[in-house]
Amino acid sequence: MKKQQLVAIALFLIVVVWMFIPRDARSPDAGAAPAAIVTAAPEGSNAAEGLETPLVRTLTVTEQDYTQQIRIRGRTQAFRHVMVRAEEPGRLISQPVARGARVTAGDVLCELALDARDANLSEARSRLEQTRFEYKASLDLQARGLQSDVIVAQQKAAVASAEAAVSRAELSLERTKVRAPFDGIVETRTVELGDLLSAGAVCASVLDDSPMLLVGLVPEQSISALRVGSVVEAELVTGKRVTGRVSYLARAADTSSRSYRIEVEVDNSNADIREGITAELMVDAQDLRAHQIPSSALTLDDSGEIGVKLLDRNNVVQFQRVAIIGDSSNQLNPGVWVTGLSGSSTLVTIGQEIVFPGQRVENTTNF
Repeated sequence: MKKQQLVAIALFLIVVVWMFIPRDARSPDAGAAPAAIVTAAPEGSNAAEGLETPLVRTLTVTEQDYTQQIRIRGRTQAFRHVMVRAEEPGRLISQPVARGARVTAGDVLCELALDARDANLSEARSRLEQTRFEYKASLDLQARGLQSDVIVAQQKAAVASAEAAVSRAELSLERTKVRAPFDGIVETRTVELGDLLSAGAVCASVLDDSPMLLVGLVPEQSISALRVGSVVEAELVTGKRVTGRVSYLARAADTSSRSYRIEVEVDNSNADIREGITAELMVDAQDLRAHQIPSSALTLDDSGEIGVKLLDRNNVVQFQRVAIIGDSSNQLNPGVWVTGLSGSSTLVTIGQEIVFPGQRVENTTNF
């Protein structure tokens, strides 16, 4: 038999003999730790009695005036935007105003050929002069008893008809110049030099961008808290911040979204706000008494309700449910605004997750 086989058989026998050696199962190991004993506390008793009192950090918060704000998603829109149309037919004889040009009220946008309008005005004026002379002669004859009242009335009507014809001819002549109805920017131009325009054809569109409007839709549950004249702070998607006031609140809801249209006027005297830019509006709503607390102090109770943990005069933890009504945009003093607290309250800000209502604790304002 080989030496390796003898060694293997010897090791096998040693293992078998070790397994059959009797041992005392009740004797504990010398280095074993004593078993832990768990005792249930009686129902209704304070489980913290006899234990070291935990230390928590607290902050005293007081009630303050708070203006609730409603966040609305909207966009910029021109104060007015109209399509300026020709009121008389005619051929365009002057170069139209270029797109993007700023115009004032009364500036000529398109000029039409006079054609026979000037001649029609001269004819109407000549006819007016004739009828006035005839009417004057009739009055003279009537004074001498040589003219009937009927003839005089007819001559008077002829004068009025001639005056109306002159007014129509002058108006037709004036309408050969299509003018800007208000100050603004020429946004579109649909005609060119030499085009023949019919009555009602579009010459150009003029956009009034001062003031600029911010428009959005307010949910039906929030519309009752808003008023015309409320202050609005808005941030455009470009990063620009503007302020304004509510100028219009719809009385009828949109049939599809059940929301109400809101319009806010903002200053745009330097013309740096364009139409169609996305904006986020913060509209001042109702004034409330509320507390500003750190957002980290919020916690949940066993039923999942949001609230905070407070200390009473005896340093016993209490849970108080709160409602979040807004957040602070001040980077130096961040936090959330809540209702549900009263007066001055001692708020647990650090350690609120390891203490429970009814437990007595030690508190400090700094660690």
